Amino acid sequence: MLACHDIRIQFGGRTLFDDVNLKFIPGNCYGIIGANGAGKSTFLKILSGEISATGGRIEVTPGERMAVLRQNHFAFEEEEVLTTVILGHGRLVEIMKEKDALYAKEDFSEKDGERTAELESLFAELNGWEAEANAAALLAGLGIKDDLHHRKMKELTGGEKVKVLLAQALFGKPEILLLDEPTNDLDLKAIQWLETFIMDQQDTTVLVVSHDRHFLNKVCTHICDIDFGKIKIFVGNYDFWYKSAQLAQRMLSDQNKKVEDKMKELKEFIQRFSANASKSSQATSRKKLLDKLTLEDIQPSSRKYPYVGFRADREAGDQLLRVENLTVLFEGEKILNNVSFTIKKGQKVVFLAKSEVVTTALFRILAGEQAPDSGKVDWGITTTRAYLPNDNSSYFKDASLDLINWLRQYSKDQTETFLRGFLGRMLFSGEEALKKCNVLSGGEKVRCMLSKMMLSGSNVLILDNPTNHLDLETITAVNEGLIDFKGTILFTSHDHEFIQTVATRVIAVEERGVRDEECSYDEFLGLV
Repeated sequence: MLACHDIRIQFGGRTLFDDVNLKFIPGNCYGIIGANGAGKSTFLKILSGEISATGGRIEVTPGERMAVLRQNHFAFEEEEVLTTVILGHGRLVEIMKEKDALYAKEDFSEKDGERTAELESLFAELNGWEAEANAAALLAGLGIKDDLHHRKMKELTGGEKVKVLLAQALFGKPEILLLDEPTNDLDLKAIQWLETFIMDQQDTTVLVVSHDRHFLNKVCTHICDIDFGKIKIFVGNYDFWYKSAQLAQRMLSDQNKKVEDKMKELKEFIQRFSANASKSSQATSRKKLLDKLTLEDIQPSSRKYPYVGFRADREAGDQLLRVENLTVLFEGEKILNNVSFTIKKGQKVVFLAKSEVVTTALFRILAGEQAPDSGKVDWGITTTRAYLPNDNSSYFKDASLDLINWLRQYSKDQTETFLRGFLGRMLFSGEEALKKCNVLSGGEKVRCMLSKMMLSGSNVLILDNPTNHLDLETITAVNEGLIDFKGTILFTSHDHEFIQTVATRVIAVEERGVRDEECSYDEFLGLV
């Protein structure tokens, strides 16, 4: 068991959260959510003991081992990959080192023999004899091939190091597992493997920070919400928390509605979510908890969501886009090889590729910012296009512009009242609208670029990884805005939920052209 007692954390004059009293139970997975800067990663660091709280204490059941996904990719550069994974179990490593040191002694005494026997017993209890096999199995599940297991960490790519450090955290079946953005840099197969792994941990307490809604929905039995200096635990996955918070807001706004009607709506809501649960033991546990909910357990969130809505000034014609034999070279290699496809009006197409370099090059060509080495792109004469690049830094170089004047460059209505109102809906209210554009965070820049796109009135949207740098609230708003958009969307993303709910067609860019399926993302994955 892991528990917080009166935890308080303060940096300078700012209090992140106060009076936190929570208990985390084995067998449950808690998704930690909150706006950017709310203190999600800080909370994990307090729980792990990496940093100390300003006040209060953390309680861990004696004898239980806690494992943490570390973000220091260069901490084990001289270690072999397999050894790095095993180093995640500190106690096992200590026993191995002491055991090896005793066996290496020339004057091995009777007392040394007794101690060695104790160590061998402890080694067996901790599955030491299976350590290398178990570590190898974790690496294989995450996509690290056997030929890398005895390489030095410094020989691996950044993405491979992330997978090894994740395997390190998972190694040895810890009783408490703390994971900060575990799906970062993981491919689809590795994420699916991790989802199954976490759901199979019957006696482990798992806490996870993630912006991946599909992942949170799959693995979480509870949501731990950091909101305005408080931390509260709610039963259910992310979607349940989000929908129930909206339901609670509607109930509060309708004070005259009978309690019986509200309870009926709540029961119907819970039933819908329970029926959608998978057959995993974690989903079954989640359903039992949901069935016990009362009206008082459903609380509105004070979280703010930006407004994201795209409206085309005019409708595009049926002949929208034709791409023929597109070829692009990057560092001497063909990353696009005779790529051809046709897009029709109203389609919402996700483009997939093994590397972001491929989709970024394709989108730059479609947006007119890069020329192909060969092939052609023909847009219909009625199309108007808005582009969200993966790298937007070139749009924010002018240090003299505040946000009002930055947005004025792209607006037909030049009045400050209109621009302030528009920025306010994107959560830049009051003094925030006077920020200089060159000091914005990554997420703030994306919100500005989305504002630019909304003002354009385009009937075609081209979005290169639109969820990058965004918090869950903005991702949700963008997701809903694209679902509602009546025009054509060409996009790429690593967010499973985002792709599944937006895309009506999937184009996978492969070595020898494209694989094109007019279906949902989940249907496409079933065909692979």
